[in-house]
Amino acid sequence: MSDRRRFLRVFAVLAVFGLGNVVRMIGRRGLETIRPVDAVQLVGTGMCLGAAIFALVLFLKSPRPS
Repeated sequence: MSDRRRFLRVFAVLAVFGLGNVVRMIGRRGLETIRPVDAVQLVGTGMCLGAAIFALVLFLKSPRPS
């Protein structure tokens, strides 16, 4: 498997997890009732989306096979 395809798969998996968590957090009540578990989930969501963006940049930047 080439590095380009690997970066694309990593992007897809992390984006799905990150966007799934965002959708789940939007469905909850306001931030006035935030619990520590919610804060950890928010940090995890940010990490997933940040890593997905990084993998997408690496995918777009890597040389295309000839």
